[in-house]
Amino acid sequence: MQSEWKFTAKDIAEKPDLFMSGHRACAGCAPATVMRLIMKALRGPTVVTQATGCMEVVSTIYPYTSWAVPWLHTAFENAAANASGIEAAIKMLKKKGRIKHEHVDVIAIAGDGGTYDIGIQALSGAVERGHDFLFVLYDNEAYMNTGIQRSGGTPLGASTTTSPAGDVLPGKLEPKKPIADIMVAHEIPYVATASPYYWRDLITKVRKGLEVEGPAFMHIFAPCPRGWRSDPAKSIELSRLAVETCVFPLWECINGMYQLSVPSKVIAMAPQKKKPVKEYLAVQGRFRHLFTPKYEKLMDEIQRITDQRWQKLLKKCGIS
Repeated sequence: MQSEWKFTAKDIAEKPDLFMSGHRACAGCAPATVMRLIMKALRGPTVVTQATGCMEVVSTIYPYTSWAVPWLHTAFENAAANASGIEAAIKMLKKKGRIKHEHVDVIAIAGDGGTYDIGIQALSGAVERGHDFLFVLYDNEAYMNTGIQRSGGTPLGASTTTSPAGDVLPGKLEPKKPIADIMVAHEIPYVATASPYYWRDLITKVRKGLEVEGPAFMHIFAPCPRGWRSDPAKSIELSRLAVETCVFPLWECINGMYQLSVPSKVIAMAPQKKKPVKEYLAVQGRFRHLFTPKYEKLMDEIQRITDQRWQKLLKKCGIS
């Protein structure tokens, strides 16, 4: 699947913002940037449904909203179920001649808690039924809205309020769940990862997800300065560093076929450009305990897991 849509930086700059200023997101909030970029890819009438979470709360404090499209709040666990109902209703209205548009796109948005954990049942069911919608996971790697609790998307060793680092525990004990691969296993037409630093790649992939017929899933990296204890001015740089260390490689899976996206393909072709994971962890307070003699071995384990997952991805992409 190749999208015919082409755009320039000028096109994006001149396109009206459909996720507008005035929201209450924290300084340096990458998820807010992600929302703005997603909405730059729209091709026409669109309905957004969003699970409870940071972006829902900060963008819709009554009586205000940052959304310039039809938008529905839904419960933490059922953004995908709500999207499937909206998509079915649109089909029926078109069949009855009450909607004349060729396309009315449906986007479901949730954070890692509403995707990896509490929302995965509804998501799995919706894509298994083949509903035509795009599900966007903005991944800030914890339940940030309710106090920085660990989720299935929290990486190994990260300190959160429910996986605190100290003398007994080294932070979260389990590696991050490979959610995008889990969605590939559902055999849906389109799955992709994206990072806000690589904004052109992100917008292009959102458009591909909207254009494909059937369910599409996007996993977007979204640093949270508050939860990660990082410099608010460095969120977008962090989203670049995650790619350069292969903590969060960029790829697409189109009809079951994996392919690396250009930023990660460059690293695959020139392995010397791959940076050590330490450089990524060092700028986040949630990992500061790993830089002590007590947890030196865990640091090595995080590097090992990162390398192992990278090699598995290269094999899936046909790169030896």
